[in-house]
Amino acid sequence: MVFKRLLGSLGVGGPTVDTVLAPGAVRPGGALTGQVHLKGGSADFDIEHITLELVARVEAEHEDGESEGVAVFERFTVGGGFRLAEGAEHSVPFSVTLPWETPITELYGQALGIVLGVRTELAVAGAKDKGDLDQLNVAPLPVQEAVLEAFGSLGFGFRSADLEYGHIGGTGQQLPFYQEIELTPSPAYAHQVNEIEVSFLAHPGGMDVVLEADKRGGFLTPGHDALTRFTVSHDGVAHQDWNGTVDAWVRQLVEHRASYGSHAAYGHGDPYGGHGGHEYKHDEHHDGHRSGPGMGTAVAAGAAGLAVGVVGGMVAAEVVDEVGDFFEGDEDEEG
Repeated sequence: MVFKRLLGSLGVGGPTVDTVLAPGAVRPGGALTGQVHLKGGSADFDIEHITLELVARVEAEHEDGESEGVAVFERFTVGGGFRLAEGAEHSVPFSVTLPWETPITELYGQALGIVLGVRTELAVAGAKDKGDLDQLNVAPLPVQEAVLEAFGSLGFGFRSADLEYGHIGGTGQQLPFYQEIELTPSPAYAHQVNEIEVSFLAHPGGMDVVLEADKRGGFLTPGHDALTRFTVSHDGVAHQDWNGTVDAWVRQLVEHRASYGSHAAYGHGDPYGGHGGHEYKHDEHHDGHRSGPGMGTAVAAGAAGLAVGVVGGMVAAEVVDEVGDFFEGDEDEEG
C-alpha cells in the first residue's frame, strides 16, 4: 500500500483530473463556472487542494529582443481536504470571479488570437500535478464593445491583438501585462498616424481606455508615439454617442504633439462624459517599439464596425495552431 501511494504521488496510478468549464464566453469581472471531475487511482489518496490558475500567452521584450511565455495572472483554490477512495469518482463544482482586467479573446464571436487558459493543479500527498489545461474564452464588456464598434464605424480597421508584459505608467493596472488591440487608421487620420493601439483597464467603477498613436513623421521631423487615457463608466452605454466620443479622443490624441519623458503633462475635459490625460508607456519596456502581429491575427474591419472575419484561411490556421500548441505543451514556459 505504501508503494502504491508513492507511485500515485509520482503520477503512476494516481488520481486523474478533468476540468469542464461552463459553455460560452465569460466577461471580465464575471463568474467563471464549471466542475472539476476526479477519478480515483489505484489506492486511496488525500486530496490536499484543488487550485485553478488563469494563464496567458504573453510577449516580453528584453535586451536580446522578444520572447513569448506563459504568465499566471490569478489563482483560486476551489476544493480539497478530503480523501478520494481507490477508483472513486468525485466532482467539485466551482464559481470564481475573473479579474476585471482579463483580456478579451473574441469580438462578435471572432477570435482575436489572444490565448488564455484555465490550468488545474491537484495537490496529493505533498506532490503537485498540473494535470489539466482548458481554453478560456472572454467576451468584451458592453462598454468595450461600444468603443471598438465606434472605431469600426469611423473607418478604423482591426490589425492584430496581443498581450504585452509590463505596466502602463500612470494607471492603476493590476495584472502584470496589458492587452494591445492594434487598429489601422481611418482615411481621415491616415496621413497623421500609422496605427492606433487600444488598451482597456477595466475596474468595478468603470474603465480606463488607453490610446496610443504611432505618429507619422514629416519631411524634417521624425515620427513618435503619443498616448492618452480616458475614463468611462459601465453605466448608460446604450445612451451615449460613442462615435462622437471616440472621434474626439482620436482628435485629441493626434493633435497633441507629445515627446518622451513627460508624465501626465496635460489633463483635458472630455465633452462626452469621460476624462482624459496624456501619459507615456511603458514602465517595463516598449520605448519606440512597434509590436507586430505576434500571436494575434489580422481581422478585417467591416462597414458595420469590427464585427468582422479573419483575413485569409492561412491566418486563421495559424491562430488555430498557436492555440493548439499552447494547450498541448506550453505549461513549462511559465516564468
